[in-house]
Formats: sequence, C-alpha cells, structure tokens
Amino acid sequence: MPTINAGTGPGRPGHSRPEILTRIRRTAVPWATPLYVGGVQLGAYATARLPGRRRAELLRAHSTNVANLRAGRWRTLVTSAAFVEHPLPLPYGAALLAALGTAEARWGTGRAAGVFMAGHIGASLLVYAGLRAREHGRPAHGPTGDTVPDATAQAIDVGASYGFNATVGALAATVPHRGIRAAATGGLLALATAPVLRRGRTFTDAGHLAALALGVAMGAGMRRATGGGGAGTKRA
Repeated sequence: MPTINAGTGPGRPGHSRPEILTRIRRTAVPWATPLYVGGVQLGAYATARLPGRRRAELLRAHSTNVANLRAGRWRTLVTSAAFVEHPLPLPYGAALLAALGTAEARWGTGRAAGVFMAGHIGASLLVYAGLRAREHGRPAHGPTGDTVPDATAQAIDVGASYGFNATVGALAATVPHRGIRAAATGGLLALATAPVLRRGRTFTDAGHLAALALGVAMGAGMRRATGGGGAGTKRA
C-alpha cells in the first residue's frame, strides 16, 4: 500500500505542513506594532491629564537617567520604552508605525521586538556609562562632589526613539542591494552624527547615534547569518 504524506497536499508536492505554516506567518499583518504604538499614544494622553507635578514624578520614576540607574532601578531600562513626554506627533507616530511594522513583517514579532529592545536598552546603558565616566573623569565640585549636573542626573528620559533608531538602522543594514544598503546606512549614520558634533548637543543625541549604530550592527549580523538575505528573513 502506498504511503500518504500528511504534510503535503495535492498540487503542492514537497511542501510540508511546517513550511506552509511558515509561509502563512510571513504574510500575516503585523499585530504587535499597532498595539505598542497605540498603547504608548493612549498612555501619553492619559498622563497629559495628570497634574503637572504628578506627571513629572511619574515620568521621572520610569526614566533611564543617572539617578535611577545609579540607584539600581534597572527596571526603567524596560519601562521607559512605554512612556513618552508628550503625545506622538502624527509624522513621528506614522514613521514609528512604518519602521516597526516593516521590521515585524520581515523578521517576525520576536526578532523585531528583540532588535527594538536591544537598541533601547543598549543605548540607554551606553549613555549612562558615558555620563558616569564624565563624572569620574572630572574634578569634583559643588557641595555633593557630583560632576553630573542635577538637571541631567534627574532628567526625564523616556520614549521609543532609541528603539526606533535601532530598528531603522537594522532595516537599512539588511537591504539586499549592496549599493543601496551602503548609501542608506552611511546616510543615516551621518544624519545621527551631525547633532552630536554641534555645540548644543545633549546626551539624547548621543543615545540616538548609539542606538542607530547598534541597529546597524544587529542588521549586519542578521544578514551574515542568513547568507545575505536578512531583509527577508522572518521568524515568529
């Protein structure tokens, strides 16, 4: 009696059930991205209704600033991505949806979220390390002997911009065409470097550059791992 392979169907020889399910997942509409962006926006409108002092306290409690990380409040590395200071402007919200949605569609929810959070956490830690190094590298001054100004140490530092920059960098680094990939990554890095070189730069400018560089590195790693096909590789 001939053996029937339950994993294949008529007219589609050689395609097992897992392969068919993988193809279906690859055509699925991203779901985590609109939930995340929508949740952040709704949270922003909710916090905007709080009294000014209470709102500032809430945002500062979830910030990845020097004071929180120095005190060991490491949870802020995650919770800071769920808050923004103000409701997202339409152009930025649309760009965030487009970038994260594209990443989720190409790589799957898990990998896209991993790139976003790795960029967010990695850049936050690099900024913190830079501020602490500056603190220890300068002579102490002031009554507390702290060289990081109190306004910086206690700054409100929340939002999705680090993860956004990392995701954009990874997307650029996984473009299949070599010339377009080089132009995209080089242009983005140049744009992110310019604010860091100006006189009025902030630690957030440095964080954006760090996140973008981390994203480019992660994208290059994905491209090498898939033999150059990182832009179209998806794993749920």
